[in-house]
Amino acid sequence: MFDELENTGGVLSSDDAFGVLRDLERNTPDEIRRQRAHFRLAIKAALVLQPGNASEVTSFKVKGVTGDISEGGCSALFPIPLRVGDVYRLQLDRQALDLPLMFGRCVRCRLIREDAFEAGFAFFAPICLPESVAGGAGYSLIS
Repeated sequence: MFDELENTGGVLSSDDAFGVLRDLERNTPDEIRRQRAHFRLAIKAALVLQPGNASEVTSFKVKGVTGDISEGGCSALFPIPLRVGDVYRLQLDRQALDLPLMFGRCVRCRLIREDAFEAGFAFFAPICLPESVAGGAGYSLIS
């Protein structure tokens, strides 16, 4: 199969494909936590997601809810699957968490149940969590 891809100008050679599979096998929850640069706080806040590309921003809008957030990213639940690798505009409910519009790349998306998908985002620029949040007031720290 991989030989056919090489001969037809496919994206991955057999060595590349096996390397990607090895990386995927190492992508365990413990390894992901170990690689995080920022602590995460469990925060439930309404979130509106739109495509990050200005020419597509009006093509769709979906509401979700955050599960956790850090200076470098967040996780959230949505009713539809998102495309891993795509860039999105993320706007939190300012009453729940006063943060500006953020741009992030979807780094994972997994099925939780038929109508719920958990997505993880890496922000393009670190955010500054409000002091009431950063201090942990009313929020729980996730390791």
